Amino acid sequence: MPSRILPKDKDQEDVNNVRYVYGLSSALLVGGATLSLITGSPLGAQVAQNDGAVMDQVVPVAGAPASFADLTAQLQPAVVNIATRQRVEVANNPFAGTPFAELFNRRGGGGGGGEPQTREAQSLGSGFIISADGYVVTNNHVINPPDSRATLESITITTTDGTEYEAELIGADAASDLAVLKIKANKTFPFVRFGDSSAARPGDWVVAIGNPFGLNGTVTSGIISAVYRNTGQGGAYDRYIQTDASINRGNSGGPLFDMRGNVIGINNAIFSPSGGSVGIGFAIPAEIAAPIVEKLRSGEEIQRGYMGVRLQPIDEDFAASLGLPKRRGELAQTVEDGSPAARAGIRSGDVLTKVNGKDVTADQTVSFLVANLQPGTTIPVEVLRDGKRVNINVTLGKRPTEAELLQQNQTFDPEAEEPMAPGTSDSTIEQKLGMQVMPMNAGVARSLGVAADLQGVVIAAVDPNGDAARKGLRRGDIILSANYQATPTVEALLAQVNAATAEKRDAILLRIQRRTTPPAFVAVRLR
Repeated sequence: MPSRILPKDKDQEDVNNVRYVYGLSSALLVGGATLSLITGSPLGAQVAQNDGAVMDQVVPVAGAPASFADLTAQLQPAVVNIATRQRVEVANNPFAGTPFAELFNRRGGGGGGGEPQTREAQSLGSGFIISADGYVVTNNHVINPPDSRATLESITITTTDGTEYEAELIGADAASDLAVLKIKANKTFPFVRFGDSSAARPGDWVVAIGNPFGLNGTVTSGIISAVYRNTGQGGAYDRYIQTDASINRGNSGGPLFDMRGNVIGINNAIFSPSGGSVGIGFAIPAEIAAPIVEKLRSGEEIQRGYMGVRLQPIDEDFAASLGLPKRRGELAQTVEDGSPAARAGIRSGDVLTKVNGKDVTADQTVSFLVANLQPGTTIPVEVLRDGKRVNINVTLGKRPTEAELLQQNQTFDPEAEEPMAPGTSDSTIEQKLGMQVMPMNAGVARSLGVAADLQGVVIAAVDPNGDAARKGLRRGDIILSANYQATPTVEALLAQVNAATAEKRDAILLRIQRRTTPPAFVAVRLR
């Protein structure tokens, strides 16, 4: 089996009582942050557990201690276990997507025509307290599992003495995979602070504390294997501290400490062929995490720069063909229509070699450089075009959410035979029209070969036993209007379906655009 970057907290599912220990499917782990614990004095006069004066008595200035016991005893009270409960929608028709699905529903076994049911799910992870009043940092994937059908219902935090507290979600950021929680208790807590991860060097000793596989308060040690490691998973924050300190599922969101007790990373992922630790773990650097955590804690919106270019790293063959140094620059595969890059004049085929005066490398990608700038900032971008270096000024836009970016970049194969899957589209449209629909976006438009600004709703799947299928509608068709009213969104189509139902009409008139034919009107009977 090939090696994978695995999410640190991915748990098994049980059909009746689903239990997750989420880690990203790329082995998400917790990275370190400098921590400080309080002593129990009144709020406002607390001392962090990793306060410099305290740590001078715990760890020698140079090297590692003969034992990590004193360091652990000082820091462990600020590390917590995080358990969440979610509600997950699941299809209750075991024959969904098969030729028996309709028969199963007609016989009443589908529970109301295949309507999805809900099951309880759980997740486990780690976190650390960053203030005496109980603010906690963890990974976003610990409290927002990578399952779009899961809804967070409750968060329970357990401290090292076994006390359980309810917690609320203060803020979460999918792009950086960070989240901030608040313990619901009027008391003081031991806490830690973030340190300076930029000073970390390969070979430095580190300690990870967390709850792998639900084993509370587990301590492991190792060294920093590499700094600013790019895992190749893409994204604005694909830049990690690599460590050989043992990190496993359940460590996600926990701190990675240096020998001064500073949180220099938040454990986030592992590289593993089997899902277990093989000595390659990744932590979000504190220098990246700390500013984002502070914004989440204060309720500020996190805005990031955006150019609108789909990029590909320059490999050895690309470099040889273009006369570039290895591991330098990124190729612009696609420039989004109307994007800041398009307006500035960047073209597909350009090689971006410098952004804002900084070289583009494997460890310093365009996405990373741009995301750490504010929207509205004008920056110089150096590109290689037709063998010549060209300087272009780009005024950055606002980076879309991760969900919006996923939609933009998703591919859509209209020829794929996708069966109806209950619970993945609006249930009223599924029931009344016998089809599943999805919003139009730039990525889908490219796949269908239509203009990026075309307004409509895309048919994702059609019930073969429904009237829509009998009328010839199929996956990839675009619904432009319903009863002469434009349908630029799924909500607009749903409104017309509901209106036709309220008026007790037997059918609805749809205007359908297919890639190779002019738009045509098709009347589909309502069920």
